Amino acid sequence: MKKKIKRALISVSDKSELKKILPILKKFDVEILSSGGTYNYIRKKGFKCLDVSNYTNFQEILGGRVKTLHPKIHAGILFKRDNKKHISQMKVENIKNIDLVIVNFYPFEKTILETKNLDKIIENIDIGGPALVRAAAKNYKFVTVITSNYQLEKLIREMNINKGSTSLDFRKKLSQEAFSETAHYDSNISRFLNKNNSNNNYPKKITFSGTLISKLRYGENPHQSGALYSQENSNQLEILNGKELSYNNYNDIYFGLDIARSLPKGMGTIIIKHANPSGVSINKRQLFSFNNAYNCDPVSAFGGVIICNYKIDYLTAKEINKKFFEVVVAKDFNLRALSVLKKKKNLRIIKNSQIYDTNVINLNSLSKNFLLQDTDNNIFYKKNFKVVSRKKPNKKMFNDLIFAFNICRFVKSNAIVLTNDYSTVGIGSGQPSRLDSCEIAVNKMKKYNHSINNLVAASDAFFPFVDGIESLVQSGVKGIIQPYGSIRDKEIIKFANNTDTVLIFSKTRHFRH
Repeated sequence: MKKKIKRALISVSDKSELKKILPILKKFDVEILSSGGTYNYIRKKGFKCLDVSNYTNFQEILGGRVKTLHPKIHAGILFKRDNKKHISQMKVENIKNIDLVIVNFYPFEKTILETKNLDKIIENIDIGGPALVRAAAKNYKFVTVITSNYQLEKLIREMNINKGSTSLDFRKKLSQEAFSETAHYDSNISRFLNKNNSNNNYPKKITFSGTLISKLRYGENPHQSGALYSQENSNQLEILNGKELSYNNYNDIYFGLDIARSLPKGMGTIIIKHANPSGVSINKRQLFSFNNAYNCDPVSAFGGVIICNYKIDYLTAKEINKKFFEVVVAKDFNLRALSVLKKKKNLRIIKNSQIYDTNVINLNSLSKNFLLQDTDNNIFYKKNFKVVSRKKPNKKMFNDLIFAFNICRFVKSNAIVLTNDYSTVGIGSGQPSRLDSCEIAVNKMKKYNHSINNLVAASDAFFPFVDGIESLVQSGVKGIIQPYGSIRDKEIIKFANNTDTVLIFSKTRHFRH
C-alpha cells in the first residue's frame, strides 16, 4: 500500500544531511512544518516552511521544552486514514495529516562525553522528539518516519521510484528502526542515571543497547553468524592495515586490552591466543618486552594477537615481522614501524589510542538470563599482601610476585603463572585440577629452557593440597603468591618453611572461568 507524502514535520538536532532531502520534498510539493533552529535552517536554504507555532496557534514555552507536544501535531501523525470516525474528527478540529516525520534527537550521548554538568546533561534529554517518532512509528501503515541521516538517501530513492509516495514495506522497516532508536536513546539515559546513583549498581530493571559497528564473516565458528555492536557507536579501534577482523580476533583483542590496562604504561607486551595469554612481559625497552613475551611460549604465539601499551618503534616492528601473527594492536606506531608492518598485507594493524579506557561491567549470557558483575580491575599494592613464610622476599622478588599475580587473574582458572624478571616463562590455564595447571606451566618452562634463577609463581586461588606447591618448588620456584583460605593453609606454610620458599598470601582470589 503506497501512501502519498503531502506534509512533513522536520525537527532535527543534527542538520548536517538535511539539505539532501529538501529538494525532493519541493519536487513533490510536500508542505514542511518545523520549528526553532530547524525552521531557520530550512528558510535559510531557500525552501518554504511553516512554523509549528503558527500552525498550532500555540507559541513554544518553557525555554523550548514544549513546542511540538500539541494535539494538532500528534493527531496529524496518529490518525488512521481509513477510519471514518477519525476522518470526521480531523475535519471538525481542522487538523491536517502529517505523512512524514524526520526527527533526530538531542545529542545526549555526545553531551555526557563532553561535560559532567548534570543540568546541561538533563537538558539534553529529548522529550518531544521521541514522542513524535513513537507516534509515527506506531502509525507506519500511513506515516513514514526517519530517525537517522543514513535513511535519507533511502527515502529519496523511495520517493523518486514511487513519485512522491512510500511503500508499506518501506514504512514498516523504518518503524522497526525507529523503535530501536528510541529504545537505544532511553537505554543510554537509564544507564547514565543508574551509573550516577552509587546506591543503584544493580537496579530493578536494566537495559543494554548498542549500535552495529560491523557484520562479521562468521562467529566463533564458520557455521555461526556474528556481529560487533558498541554502546558508544564506535569500537575504538582504528584499523590501519589488513583483512577485516573476525569474531575471534575481536574477542582476543579486547581481552588483551584488559591485560594491557593493568600493566605499567609504555612497557607492556601481551600475546593472546584463544582468549588466553601465551606470554606477557614488561620492560622499558620495547624490543626486550616483545621478545620476552614471545619467548615464553613461541609455539602458542604462532598466529596470535599482540597487544602493546606503547608506541611501536622500528626495531620492534622488524622483530614482529619475522614471526606470524594475525593482529598487532598498539597505542601508536612510528612511521618507519608502520611501513615495515604493512609489508604483510594480511596483517591486521590496529591503533588504539584509548587503551586505558576502563570497562565498567562484565556480562555473561545464560540462555534467557545473564550475569552481571563489575570488572576485576584491582590495583595491587604491597599492603594488599602478607608474607607468611619465615623467608622474606627482597624488593625485586616481591614486585615480580605481584606481577605474576596480576597476570594470573587474566588466565583461565585454574591458573598458574611462572615468571622471571617481570616476564612470564610458563602458563598453565583452564584445567579442572590446579595440580594439572602446575604441571603444564612447569613443562612449558622446561620445554623452552627458561632460566630458573629468579623463578616465582602465582596461583589465582588457594592450593587445596600441598602437592601443587610441592611440584612448583621441585621445579625451581623460589617464591609463591596465592590467596589464603584453604583448610590446609598451615600445612602449605609449613612446607614453604621447610623448603626455604617465600610464601605470600593475598586477601583476594581472581577466578576467570
